[in-house]
Amino acid sequence: MSRSSYSVGDTVVLRADLTRTASADRKCRIVGILPAAEYGEPQYRIRFGTENFDRRIFEGDIDASETALPVRQGDAAAMVSGRPWLKPLNIKTSR
Repeated sequence: MSRSSYSVGDTVVLRADLTRTASADRKCRIVGILPAAEYGEPQYRIRFGTENFDRRIFEGDIDASETALPVRQGDAAAMVSGRPWLKPLNIKTSR
């Protein structure tokens, strides 16, 4: 089972196809992560800003070249001044 690349709240751009033209607004927000399909591709619930209902898409429907990779909150919090906050050599254990 593959892990999803995006999380709830990320803004993504969908690929242009027959239903979504290149000139239409293709930016949407991820509102939920669904269980992986039988082929293991992650699924998401998305919502466009002008719609009041959710849609289901697969990760392959997201245009990765136009979508900026999300910055995870945990990744930014783990670094202080460019160095990791946890220093394994400073951890003391009792005997």
